[in-house]
Amino acid sequence: MTWLTNLTGFAAPFFIVMSPVISYGDQILAMHRNKSSAGFSLDIPLIMLVASLFRIFYWPGSRFDASLLVQSFLMVVVQLILLKTALEHRPLPATKGGEGSMPFSGLERGGPLDIRRPYNFWQWRSHKPYWHFLLYLLGALIACEVLFRPVEPVYDAYSVLIGYLGLSIEATLPIPQLIANAQSQSSKGFRLSVLASWIGGDAMKVFWFFTSTSAIPLAFKVCGCFQAACDCLLGVQYFMYGAGDNEAILKEHAMEEAHWARGHRASRSHTPSLSGGTKRGPMFSDTEAE
Repeated sequence: MTWLTNLTGFAAPFFIVMSPVISYGDQILAMHRNKSSAGFSLDIPLIMLVASLFRIFYWPGSRFDASLLVQSFLMVVVQLILLKTALEHRPLPATKGGEGSMPFSGLERGGPLDIRRPYNFWQWRSHKPYWHFLLYLLGALIACEVLFRPVEPVYDAYSVLIGYLGLSIEATLPIPQLIANAQSQSSKGFRLSVLASWIGGDAMKVFWFFTSTSAIPLAFKVCGCFQAACDCLLGVQYFMYGAGDNEAILKEHAMEEAHWARGHRASRSHTPSLSGGTKRGPMFSDTEAE
C-alpha cells in the first residue's frame, strides 16, 4: 500500500495541475469542430470560474498545497476559453429566444426543474453580460481582500468563508449536467472524454487528499467526496442514455423555431414601429444585440 501512496503522491499533483486541459480540451475542440455547443451546459464554466476564483483568494489565508493553486489559475484560463467557444457556437436561434438562450441545451420547458432565474441570470442572449459579471466578481474579491486583510480576525473568517463557498460550488459541478441529461433523456453533447477525466481524476484526487502529507484542508476532502459521487451518477446516466442523437428533442427544437418565426412575422405585421421610448433594463440585460 505504501508504494501506491507514494505513486499517487507523485502523480496526483501533476494530474491536478493538468486536469483543466485534460478535462476540457477535447470538449472545446469538439464544439469548435462541430460549430455547436448543443447538449453542453453553460453552467459548467460558470461553476468552475466562480469556484476557481474563490479558491485563488482562499489560498493566502490557508496556504494549501501549491499544485491546487496552480490548477485554479489554469482552470480560469481554460474555462474562459470554454465559455467563449460555447457562446459562439450556441444552437440557433440564439438571439431569438430559442435553444441557444437556455442554460441546458435540450432542457424541456415547463418541466419540474425549469425554474426562471432572477434577471435571467446566466441565460442571457447577448455575450457581454457574461463577461461583465465575471469582471464584477473579480473586482469584488479584490476589494474584499484589500479591505479585510489588515483586520486579522475578520480576514481569517472571510478566508474560511470563501474557501468553503468555492469548494462547495465546485462540488455542484456535475449537477447541471445531471439535470440536463435527466430532462432530455440523453447525454448528447457531453463528451465521454470529459466524463472519464472527471471520474478518474476525482478518484485519484480524493485518494491523494486522504493520504497526502502536505496541507489539505478538510473542506477539500468533504467536497471532493461529494463531487466524486455525482460523477459516478453521470457515468450511470451515460450508460443508460448513451450519447446518440435524440430525434424527439431535435424535432421539438425545430418546431419551436418555426413557431417563433411565424409569431415574429405576425407581430411585425401589427407593429408599426419599435423606435419608441424604452425603459432601461437590469444591469445584465438579455436583450442586448449580439
